[in-house]
Amino acid sequence: MSDDFELDTDDLKRRMDGAMTNLKTEFASLRTGRASASMLEPVMVDAYGSQTPINQVGTVNVPEPRMVTINVWDKGLVGKVEKAIRESGLGINPQLNGTIIMLPIPELNEERRRELTKVAGQYAEHARVSIRNVRRDGMDQIKKAKSDGMSEDDQKFWETEVQELTDKMIKVVDDALETKQAEIMQV
Repeated sequence: MSDDFELDTDDLKRRMDGAMTNLKTEFASLRTGRASASMLEPVMVDAYGSQTPINQVGTVNVPEPRMVTINVWDKGLVGKVEKAIRESGLGINPQLNGTIIMLPIPELNEERRRELTKVAGQYAEHARVSIRNVRRDGMDQIKKAKSDGMSEDDQKFWETEVQELTDKMIKVVDDALETKQAEIMQV
């Protein structure tokens, strides 16, 4: 039975990649002093009885480096979109112009930049924890196979495989964090 054990490393890698994808989405939502449509992705609007992403209730544009505009399709949702942005914690003050909501992106001061680097660090730590949880699942599968009769050599081989995959993914997270922090601190 032990010879049949084959750890699904593709599944582990896919799950770790999911943590990286989530991290990239979270990083995209962090302001770096430049306007970007992706900074509004985590903001949800209470529209039509459910939580809806902003890009599904209006057109998000970046007409200039320090301005994001949202052309809300339904006039009845303009107030709800504005409220969602105010309550999102992005630190942006929306300005209304009919059905268009303008979001002027203020210059980041040193203190705010440091806060954002800490938030980026927290996001990276969440990704590391997710990756370690996937690693633990893989190690648990190996331990179960060991108790079912897997040889010690096979156990060591699979544990090494899982650990190398984990180390590689943690390094990717660390590199992404370093890049994002440098981007945030850039004036």
